Amino acid sequence: MNKIKKGLGRGLSSLIGETKISETKNKLSISHLIPNKYQPRKNFDEENLKDLTNSISERGIIQPIIVRKSDTEKEKFEIIAGERRWIAAQRAGLHDVPVVITEADDLKSLEFAIVENVQRHDLNPFEEAQGYKRLINDFNYDQEKVSKFIGKSRSYITNSLRLLTLPDEVTKLVENKKLTAGHAKILVGLDNAAFIADKIVEKKLSVRQAESFVKIFKIKKNKISRFKDANIKELENSISEKIGLSVIIKNSKRNKGTITFSYSDIDQLNKIIEIIKQNY
Repeated sequence: MNKIKKGLGRGLSSLIGETKISETKNKLSISHLIPNKYQPRKNFDEENLKDLTNSISERGIIQPIIVRKSDTEKEKFEIIAGERRWIAAQRAGLHDVPVVITEADDLKSLEFAIVENVQRHDLNPFEEAQGYKRLINDFNYDQEKVSKFIGKSRSYITNSLRLLTLPDEVTKLVENKKLTAGHAKILVGLDNAAFIADKIVEKKLSVRQAESFVKIFKIKKNKISRFKDANIKELENSISEKIGLSVIIKNSKRNKGTITFSYSDIDQLNKIIEIIKQNY
């Protein structure tokens, strides 16, 4: 049952074909349905929900909701695919909804949820990555197996999972659509990703402009002495965080050296000049 076929390439119908439909029932009461505990999507677009609610109010639910019997609540059915339709149906005042009851284990339930959302582009990049991570952590997938199931390249899966290393502040900006997935990808691996993300939003930078902007924060390790004093490194990071610019301090044994501030445009140069004028 858990054998992967062609996953996303064949869509939801292929997954339904791999499970046993124990009963086809025309309708179930809305109150008898509960959300999928493996639903990767945490945020539902309010505008899209309003449109769907209006559509359901006028024409009803055309596509049945796929469910399975709940293993935690008696007489309840867990939604495998169609949670957005279920929410909209409640808002539209419906008392029951069309369903297809199928036998599906936890893995198949997660596969259904991921395929439905990825096909319809309903997930933000972090929710998508969390879905892949759950396949790996909870169901012993590796990245190659996820890649084949989803129908995307191995590098796509790797880059998707790397987004999960970003701080919560960046995640929230993407969830609130203040940053795109493209912006988020170029922030991966940066120590001050949250600070830079705020600057990208503040300056309303495109992805290409943001790529140029972050270059000043990526100090190549081969340009920094391997034996640089830890206190000097800490001082560099402290100054960089405060002013938002890349800082390099070169200090000799005699405590002589240079401090270098890197800037990428006239605004950043003026910022350095202003800081110096104000403090000295």
